[in-house]
Amino acid sequence: MDGRLPGVEDGSPEQVICHVDMDCFYAACERLREPALEDEPLVVGMGYESGESHGAVATASYEAREFGVESAMPISQALELLPRKVDAVDDPEIDPEEAGFYRTVDLDYYESVASEVKAILHDTADTVREVSIDEAYLDVTETVDWGATAEFAQDLKDRIEDEVGVVASVGVAPTMSAAKIASDHDKPDGLVIVEPGEVQAFLAPLDVEEVHNVGPVTARELRSMGVETAGDLADADPDRIEDRFGERGREIWSYARGEDDRPVEPVGKPKSLSRESAFTEATDDGERKRERVRALAGDVAERARSKDALYRTIGIKVVTPPFDVHTRAESLPGPVEDADLVEEVALDLLAEFRDDDVRKVGVRVSNLDFSDARQASLDGFEDASPGEAGSARRENHSLGAFTERDDTRENDDRGPEGQTSLGEFE
Repeated sequence: MDGRLPGVEDGSPEQVICHVDMDCFYAACERLREPALEDEPLVVGMGYESGESHGAVATASYEAREFGVESAMPISQALELLPRKVDAVDDPEIDPEEAGFYRTVDLDYYESVASEVKAILHDTADTVREVSIDEAYLDVTETVDWGATAEFAQDLKDRIEDEVGVVASVGVAPTMSAAKIASDHDKPDGLVIVEPGEVQAFLAPLDVEEVHNVGPVTARELRSMGVETAGDLADADPDRIEDRFGERGREIWSYARGEDDRPVEPVGKPKSLSRESAFTEATDDGERKRERVRALAGDVAERARSKDALYRTIGIKVVTPPFDVHTRAESLPGPVEDADLVEEVALDLLAEFRDDDVRKVGVRVSNLDFSDARQASLDGFEDASPGEAGSARRENHSLGAFTERDDTRENDDRGPEGQTSLGEFE
C-alpha cells in the first residue's frame, strides 16, 4: 500500500531515511514454521508453556487483536478473550470459530529469521541502525532520490517477503522520527512516504501519542494540558512543555514540528557478518550446496575486508526441512583476514550435511577485531590438509543464534506494542 502524500518538488537535499518494522514478527516466524497458522488468531507468549495459563503476550497476530488480545497482556486474560482452539475439541461451550492458537516464544528461531532480514537491509543500504530484533533505520540518501523512493521501498518490502517469508511495513521520510511514525501509519504491510517539506503537515492530525517518544503516560499528561494532536503539540509554547517534561519536553515538541536532525548511525561495531541463501526447493545435491557455500564465503570475506575486520571464528548455518536450524563453527588461534580460509572452513563444516536435504545455507565470520593488530600467524597451516588443519589449529563448537548483530533497543516511551522487555519491534 502506497500512502504517498502529494509531492512537493523543492530540490531539498534532505537525507532519505527508511524505517523498516516487521509486522507481528514473532507470529510471522511461527507461521513460517507452521503454515497452517496463516490467517488464524495466534498468540505468542513469553513465559508461557503449552496448556498453561501463566506468562504474558509477547505478540498477538492481527486476527487475535480483533478479539481484544494485546501485547503485554497476561496469558490468563488473553485466554478469557480468546480460548485455545485445542480446548474447543473437548469443551462444547467453546466455539472453535471464536478460539485461537497459542505458541511459546522461541527467540533462537526468531533471531535466525531476523538475521536473514538484516542481511537484506545491509545489502540494501550502506548505513543501517538496528534497533531491535525486527526494527531498523536505513540511510539511503546516496542510493535513491526522492522521485524513486516509492519504487525503492516497495522493492525492499518485496525482497524481504520473497526471500524470508515475512512482511515488513516501511516508512520513508527525511527524519528518523517521521520515518518511524510513517512505518506504523498504515500497518500491516504498509508503505508510507513523507517527502521533504511535508513532515509537519503529515504529523499534525495524528494523535499526540503517535509522536516519537510519546507513550501512554506522557500522552495522558499532554491531554490534561489540552494537547490532543501532534499539531497541538507543535503549536504549544515550548517553554510550557519543557517546564512540564524537562529536556525531553523540548525534544518531543521538536519531533511534533518535524524537526529532527539526527543521522542514522550504526549501534557500535558489528559482532559478526553473515550472508545466507535459500534454494528454491530443498536439495541433497552435494555440489549445489558446496557451490552456494563457496559463493557465500567469498561474499562474507569481501564484506569483512571492506570493513577492515579481522575474524576469529568462521561458521555456517544449515536449514533442513521443515525449518530446523543447525549452526557449526570453528575457532582460529587469532584474528585473520583470509578469504580462502573462510571458504575452506565453511566447506569442512558443510561436510556434516553432505547427504541431507537442505533448504538454506549461510556463512558467517564472527568475533570480529577492528584493531590495527596484525593477524595471527598461521605458519605451517597452509601445508596441512583440511582435515589435519582442523585438528591442528581449530576448535569446533556450536553457536546458538546465527545473528549478524546484537539486538540493541532504543528508549521509547511506548504502549504495550513497544514493550522492549518482550524483545518485540515497537
